[in-house]
This record gives sequence, structure tokens and C-alpha cells, in this order.
Amino acid sequence: MLDFFQQTAGFDIGETGLMLFDASQPLWRAWLVGLGNTLRVAVPALLWASALGLVLALGQLSPVGLWRRLSRVLVEVHRNTPLLLQLFIWYFLLVTWLPESTEAWPLLPGVWLSKGGLSFPWWVLDDDGLRQWSVPAQGAFNVSGGGAVTPEYLALLIALSHYTAAFLAEVIRAGLQSVPHSLLEAADTLGATRWQRITRVWLPQAWRAVLPPATSQYLNLVKNSSLAVAIGYPDLVSVGNTALNQTGQVWWCLGTMMAVYLSLSWGIAAAMGHFQRVHGQRGGLA
Repeated sequence: MLDFFQQTAGFDIGETGLMLFDASQPLWRAWLVGLGNTLRVAVPALLWASALGLVLALGQLSPVGLWRRLSRVLVEVHRNTPLLLQLFIWYFLLVTWLPESTEAWPLLPGVWLSKGGLSFPWWVLDDDGLRQWSVPAQGAFNVSGGGAVTPEYLALLIALSHYTAAFLAEVIRAGLQSVPHSLLEAADTLGATRWQRITRVWLPQAWRAVLPPATSQYLNLVKNSSLAVAIGYPDLVSVGNTALNQTGQVWWCLGTMMAVYLSLSWGIAAAMGHFQRVHGQRGGLA
């Protein structure tokens, strides 16, 4: 009944990440490429959203009024507008305002940004099938060499990160405010700097309250990555829809997508639960 996974895919995938794929390969490999593309954007988005959420949470609690108001505005704007709208905004900003590939912006040595995407130094295969370090260079028609990600990938990464960071900021802010003020006063009495106060007292004590709701936001980010289909990024849903149209196996394709997302969600929940138990036994992250 699942023999259709073995049949030839019959379609190409525009962005395959680290995997090689062409239309002559079996359908199951196309699904793996779609899953890889989902993870390739979800994992960096989780990391960036966590870091940005922490910065915005601390910004909202900052004694400096400008930082406090700016952080609040950013949180409110991202929390109260649809993710799909933000995704479209970032996508059209990238494909409209960025220069053509012939005039790419050099962001760092070997890093170029244009309408063709972001190019950066990376390992590539040479003619003998060996990996070698390659640094992109501006050519007459485009940037060649190294690795690259498309504007679709960048738009999805930015939109997912910023949207989730706004919710994480509120979660972290609430956790920080739940820490007894007497602990912070004790740190001040001992002569702790503001950085030591944050990293040694505030965050370790707040983390227990932050982890459960933060887990829900991480799960939402992975599920929200399915909106990639709206801008043409070939994630799991995009590949699954193409496979559905190619094979006519509606329920098996939909069931496969549901099973994969369920597995990813259970995996994240289990990992976060283990992290919470381990650090709870140790008395926090300090």
C-alpha cells in the first residue's frame, strides 16, 4: 500500500540544502528533502528566537526608558499581526529592495547579499567528489562559489524568529518578574554587577517558570514553518502537496505530514521536559 513511496518522484525541488536530489529519484527521498528543509529553517529560527526573546524581555525591564519603550513596541507589533502577513512583508522586502545579483552587497569578507539570496563561505564538492572550502566571489552575472540560501529561506527564517521571539519575550519577562525581589537585593548587597545579577540570580531562578510555556512556543514555531508554502519555500508541506498531486494518494500524503509534525512536536516536548528535569534536580541553571 505504501509502494508509491518507491516510485519515481517526477519533480524537482528548487532548494535541497545539503542533500542531492533530482526528479529521477524515489519519492521517499523527496520527502526527506522536504523534512530537511523544514529542520534547516526551524532549528536556526529556534535559536535566534530564544536569543532575541531574551533581549526583548530584558529590554522591557530595563531602567532605560528608551530601551523599555522600543522593546515593548517591537513585542506588540509582532505579537498582534498575523505571521503570514509578516512573512509576506519580509519576502517582498527582500526581493524588492535588495540589489540584483550583479551588484550584491558585501556584508562581510566572503558574505554577499542580493535578490539571489545570501552567499557565504562553505564546503563544496569539487570535480573529483572531494569537499573543499569555497569562498563566494562576485562575478559578471552573479555571486558564485561557497554556500547560499534563497530569499524564501531568509524571509521564513526572519519571520518565524521575530514572531516567536515576541511571545518568548513575554514568557521570559513574566518569569523574571516572578523572582523574589529579595534575591536581587541580596545580590546587590554582595556587590554583584548587573551582568552577574542577571546571569547568576535572575535567569537561573526564572528558568523553571519559563521552560513550560517556552516549550509551547517552540512547538508553535515548528508548526508555523508550514506557512513556507505561501512563498514557495520547499518545506515538508510543499513537497507533500506536490507528491499528493503527482500520486493521487491524498490520505497517505496527508497522514505522512501529520505523523512527521507529531513526531517533531513530541521530540521537542520530550527534550525540553528532560532539560527541565535535569536542571530542576540541580537547582536551576546556575
